[in-house]
Amino acid sequence: MKYTNPVLKGFYPDPSVCAANGRYYLVCSSFQFFPGVPLFESEDLVNWNQIGHVLTRPSQVMLNKINSSGGVFAPTIRFNDGRFYMVTTNDTTHKHFYVYTDDIRGEWSEPITVDQNGIDPSLYFEDGHAYFISNGSDDNGVPGVVQCEIDIATGRKLTPSRTIWQGSGGRYLESPHLYKINGSYYLMAAEGGTEYGHKVTIARSRDIDGPYEENPANPILTHINKNAQNSPIQGTGHADLIQAPDGSWWMVCLAFRPQSDNHHLLGRETFLAPVRWDKNAWPVVNGDGTIALQMDVPTLPQHPLAPKPARTDFKNGKLGPEWVHIRNYHPENYTFASGNLRLKATPVNLNNGKGSPTFAGRRQEHIDFTATTSMQLKKAASGDEAGLTVYMFESSHYDLLVKQLADGKQAVVLRYQLNELTHTEKEVILPQGKVQLRVKGSNEIYSFEYATNGKDFKELGRMNTRYISTETAGGFTGIMLGLYAVSGSQTSKAYADFEYFDYEGK
Repeated sequence: MKYTNPVLKGFYPDPSVCAANGRYYLVCSSFQFFPGVPLFESEDLVNWNQIGHVLTRPSQVMLNKINSSGGVFAPTIRFNDGRFYMVTTNDTTHKHFYVYTDDIRGEWSEPITVDQNGIDPSLYFEDGHAYFISNGSDDNGVPGVVQCEIDIATGRKLTPSRTIWQGSGGRYLESPHLYKINGSYYLMAAEGGTEYGHKVTIARSRDIDGPYEENPANPILTHINKNAQNSPIQGTGHADLIQAPDGSWWMVCLAFRPQSDNHHLLGRETFLAPVRWDKNAWPVVNGDGTIALQMDVPTLPQHPLAPKPARTDFKNGKLGPEWVHIRNYHPENYTFASGNLRLKATPVNLNNGKGSPTFAGRRQEHIDFTATTSMQLKKAASGDEAGLTVYMFESSHYDLLVKQLADGKQAVVLRYQLNELTHTEKEVILPQGKVQLRVKGSNEIYSFEYATNGKDFKELGRMNTRYISTETAGGFTGIMLGLYAVSGSQTSKAYADFEYFDYEGK
């Protein structure tokens, strides 16, 4: 059987997976975006359907005024005794917390905090005991993978936090996960930093508290020796293991796909690899510790999903789970009217590094794609605007927008935000009525087009992709394609009606 990596395309980093009731469930990091922690379901580990988010209420996660790439880091999902648990860190508040649910499609609990430092927490359950694991330093200040037993009902520590492994020597020891396999405890982690030198390492012990013996073949997964010229996958790491009912073992991990001369824009994505066990009972990932875009390996019986429709038409009066907002958003600014998504313009603009602009976005999932929307800016005063943005974060985005001018006319505008520099590339006066905005992405170029009749698109300009890449802009996220509305004053009554959003990727 064959499958294609990544199994989750676009900004879905730090995957964690569990099995329950004949299906698999996966969560990813969400950082400053809300709702938090996207939640997926699969029957075969290859085809994933997003069924919602874990953190759907502001009371569960504080994202107000956080920095971009702050907020919700590295979740872990586990299933124990009929209940799902998701544990994560709000890196901005430096608090570990977990939530739980007995209904994977229902609401999750209010957060329960655990007093242990570090990031990337995980849970391990055995014989009525619950263990909390993270990176950081223990109660004596010893750095490494830190573990304690907790009361799962309250989060209260039942034992001191104690360092049980200090890794194989790579920098940034993180994402620890604990498993019991054939009588031994296996502790898997990531090292090297979530960049080009990322890798997965593992150790084991006969005792949960250690000492842990390092795998002499570490790392078990890395592309550190593959440069971007000979490998379309880089930065492999931050993994989780899962065993299928047929006895096969699998690993989900993150990696990224470089484009445009070693720049990547889609963020860290979720990949899948088979795992076997060698004669010394150590895991071997995909035969040689690397992965590929096209995987030709035995898989579970596959259950392909129906293709996603290209068009989101907003006629059902709600946004699907792929749509998110920046920080804890203001729901009163998002309504549906006459089959349109109506965005209320507010003075919080896309360059605001602490607020929540009126913004609804979804991930760019493909290097080559086309995204189109039809919109109309209404009741606008001078300086009001709305449109389509290619958004990495507040200091790095390309905007194709409709702007209200002082003379009462409207113009379509192409604008670039590159750190402290703002540049208006082109401005064209529009007739009254709807306008269609289109962005096309390729390996090196974003091109921006508009039309007023739905078909005869004219190009406003082009911009190189690399200027808003992770290597240039920084951060831990990936490109979002967002619909937004911004007002030029506190008294503006402006809003924008978006009729549809089309996304087609190759």
